[in-house]
Amino acid sequence: MGNNDSIQRIVGHYGDADESARLSINWFQLEQARTQELILRHLPPSPATIIDVGGGAGAYACWLAARGHQVHLIDPVRKHVEQARAASTLQPEHPLASAEIADARDLPQEDATADAVLLLGPLYHLVEREDRLACLREAHRVLRVGGLVWGAGISHFASLFDSLSHGFFDDPVFAPILGRDLEEGQHRNPTDNLLYFTDAFFHRPDELSHEFLTAGFQVLELLAIEGPGLAGPRF
Repeated sequence: MGNNDSIQRIVGHYGDADESARLSINWFQLEQARTQELILRHLPPSPATIIDVGGGAGAYACWLAARGHQVHLIDPVRKHVEQARAASTLQPEHPLASAEIADARDLPQEDATADAVLLLGPLYHLVEREDRLACLREAHRVLRVGGLVWGAGISHFASLFDSLSHGFFDDPVFAPILGRDLEEGQHRNPTDNLLYFTDAFFHRPDELSHEFLTAGFQVLELLAIEGPGLAGPRF
């Protein structure tokens, strides 16, 4: 995802962080509920073939499989793929169709074989625009005519809001991280503080839309996920 240094940092971050539990705590529960609601707005009836690219530990993939869909999970982090496979075994009547290590820019699926693609992580972890476009073009390639893609970006101002609401805005170590975020949208965390996240690109809404359009998609909706809920308390 991007250059090799970024790849190593991202994989290292998720080796330390517990992605499998993230969506069940704090305001991340809002992220999960809202994302599910947005997916269900347009999802075709089951059984649809869905590719969850960058699907992490399988939270959305297993949820969709339980609804009767044929879901293939792709992730570059071995730990995530192993967690997704373990989660799949807990729903033996509705397991994942597959879960494998692969790159969002080079999907193993054949052309025009999917009804839907989820890109709920790659578009902010691919820090270079050309890599994000390669990811989007791969999604376009594997979709059938009329297929849909859901793509998530992180707000250009996420670090600012998060630091103000959660009390580390005045941390002198965080100041240069925030400064680069606001100037370039390029987020880098040279510390070992997991709270400061890992390598990412933070989009403005028009930038995200333009990348989809450049890759050959039509944009049906551009919507917030957490909104003001991002500033809520951690509990």
